[in-house]
Amino acid sequence: MWLRFRRHKMALFGVAMLILLVIYSFGGAFFFSEAYANTTNTKMRLQPPMAGHPFGTDTVGRDILARTIYGGQISLIIGLTAALVETIIGVLVGALAGYYGGLLDSVLMRVTEAMLSVPQLFLLIVMAKFFGGQIPDLTVMGRTFSGSVIVIISIIGVTSWMYLARIVRAEFLSLKENEFVLAARAIGTPRWQIIFQHILPNSIAPIIVSATLGVAGAIGTEAYISFLGMGVRPPTATWGNMLDGAYNYIETAPWLWIFPGMLIVLTVLSINFVGDGLRDALDPRSRAT
Repeated sequence: MWLRFRRHKMALFGVAMLILLVIYSFGGAFFFSEAYANTTNTKMRLQPPMAGHPFGTDTVGRDILARTIYGGQISLIIGLTAALVETIIGVLVGALAGYYGGLLDSVLMRVTEAMLSVPQLFLLIVMAKFFGGQIPDLTVMGRTFSGSVIVIISIIGVTSWMYLARIVRAEFLSLKENEFVLAARAIGTPRWQIIFQHILPNSIAPIIVSATLGVAGAIGTEAYISFLGMGVRPPTATWGNMLDGAYNYIETAPWLWIFPGMLIVLTVLSINFVGDGLRDALDPRSRAT
């Protein structure tokens, strides 16, 4: 697999870019404190890039470089954890529907189709309005996270699992009558063990690809939810809510949106390149489609 992945030049570029972005977002915290990133100085508001502030300052004088560092941490955490939630739900729904079939399959697939029939943006807006502000701030390892981070992770996760569920269901339908599954049934292997130890490992390739692309989708989704003003609440920074703060200064202070926007684009493109490389490496037949 690694040899096939290594031949995918754009995937290697994506991996390199992701490593640099992770170093930037998490390594940068050693040079700037979170308190500094949230410190306001109205005398320095809307300053263009300069020696003391390489990315300039925002509308209340906060350093944009420091805020893109800490905003990157939150955006990446949201992307990874929301994709994890999406993957868990999608795998469970697809596995149960594909393995058991019958009434359970019909019910789960009707729920999936109902979710797919509703525009995701509508679901996101409704759930963000309903659950926003309901969860208190959370302190983990000495760092305080806005409760809205948890809300956004949950919302993205529970509105994004449907395509993966259909993929997993199709894999289970094609594998559950294979000889190794029939043999496991014949010797009395419990159903849960057949599902999670026999069939699921043989379905892992499309799940890995979907989960990887799900990270990019979650980061992009968080960005446009925050751009609409319903995402992570300030002062907690994300690349998305930094774009929201730049909305009224697109022409007069372009540095407000150029840097977070560029980081979002680089991250999403890099993850998509990696996802394409994994798809080709895990399933070489996909190149022909």
